[in-house]
Amino acid sequence: MHGMVLTGHGGLDKLEWREDLPVPRPAAGEVLIRVGASAVNNTDINTRTGWYSKSVRGDTASGAGQGYGAAADADGSWSGTALAFPRIQGADCCGVLVATGEGVPAARIGERVMVRAIQSPATDGSDLPTATFGSERDGGFAQYTTAAAQDAVAVRSELTDAELASFPCAFSTAEGMIQRAGLGAERVLITGASGGVGSAAIQLAKRRGAHVTALTSAGKADDLRALGADATLERDAAYPRHAFDLVLDLVGGPRWEDMIEASRNGGRYVTAGAIAGPIVELDLRTLYLRDLSFFGCTHQPANVFTDLVRYIEAGEIRPVVAATYPLRKLRAAQEAFLTKSHVGKIAISVGA
Repeated sequence: MHGMVLTGHGGLDKLEWREDLPVPRPAAGEVLIRVGASAVNNTDINTRTGWYSKSVRGDTASGAGQGYGAAADADGSWSGTALAFPRIQGADCCGVLVATGEGVPAARIGERVMVRAIQSPATDGSDLPTATFGSERDGGFAQYTTAAAQDAVAVRSELTDAELASFPCAFSTAEGMIQRAGLGAERVLITGASGGVGSAAIQLAKRRGAHVTALTSAGKADDLRALGADATLERDAAYPRHAFDLVLDLVGGPRWEDMIEASRNGGRYVTAGAIAGPIVELDLRTLYLRDLSFFGCTHQPANVFTDLVRYIEAGEIRPVVAATYPLRKLRAAQEAFLTKSHVGKIAISVGA
């Protein structure tokens, strides 16, 4: 089969096109999927560069082209351990189930499925076990992939493969944050609002009746209002003080303290990203004197993804696909992604 292989942490040159990859075989409890489409995510790039390493203290853009050197090799994965290479990345996947492993009903063959991006593998009892599709196991950047049967969720939709592939990673991350923080009909500030997770969060927050303020650039404000944002705020503008019940943050970085100041007393802050930089300063007196609650979100209960599929099937949320590239052009797709000039997702067509 053909696919794009990551050969090590580093720059775009670490992505290697191959046409002689063996088709994987589903193990017991797994299924084989013929991939129709995937998409580009920050996590694909961060995993390629090794940004998750504790040795990296800068923003995600600083090493997106060339990586962070050998220092990231020891702990450059989500799990904080060394990543096994070669690896087929691709956290997003929509395709058709074409074979089953032992213990999986053959009647599932032919199902159109979306693959859970954030998975909970069986472990030796570790708390909140988490693995990312395309990181801890091979993902969607190849013609075929395998997944645990419970992580390949049937979907009934008239949307294209590329449109469905825009949902798994970004929308489940946003929905996981929203569920963890218990967002209702409240005031929410969403940072990084034009990206995949941010634009997903706008739709998902509006679905729950929230009043959404989207932090973005002036040139993208109209697009985000069309997605449902009630108000927009320019990135460099002053943030309103004590204005939001929840800050849903994907950015971090030098304006982190301003986000905390924008939270009302008794408010909540939830994060699943730090594209502007992971190292911030917190005055603990602010945390306890203002009765704030902080949430970090990676692990997802199983219902997050199945809830998402239900929203798709009911037409309650819609895909936001800015462009589609063939898998062979993945390097170009990532370069386009890194310009941050788009709204939503960049899809990858994988099928032959």
